[in-house]
Amino acid sequence: MSVRIDVQVSGTRTGLPAVAKLRHWARSALAGRRSAAELSIRIVDAAESQALNRQFRAKDKPTNVLAFPADLPPELGLPLLGDVVICREVVAAEAAAQGKAPEAHWAHMVIHGTLHLLGFDHQDPAQAAEMEALETELLAELGWPDPYQETDAHDG
Repeated sequence: MSVRIDVQVSGTRTGLPAVAKLRHWARSALAGRRSAAELSIRIVDAAESQALNRQFRAKDKPTNVLAFPADLPPELGLPLLGDVVICREVVAAEAAAQGKAPEAHWAHMVIHGTLHLLGFDHQDPAQAAEMEALETELLAELGWPDPYQETDAHDG
């Protein structure tokens, strides 16, 4: 699989998963779905997340994960998928509030955002069921529990 994953961190790396883990989680979402891909994972603070969420989703609050699919003509044949933006403070707060291992929640957010770049969505119940089942399966393969078992707190 020819996959290029750029990881950008705004601010300190303290308390974040290793870059290799972030890449591994994104690759797990791509496996069997895309043989060539380029994407960026950007970890931001609450202020940047809120600004992006306000600008692109008209929601004036920080959010856990945003996905910005590349909008390229298919005839170009480029493997560029887009960008996943994850808010460090929101992910940490959600993991604590939901009693989840922080690393499990990070894995979920990376997978969730990567699946959005692949065209998965959760705008209606059928789409949500398909996407959540896939997320649960991928996380189980990584050794993490079902992220929807007790709560459905994502709004990405």
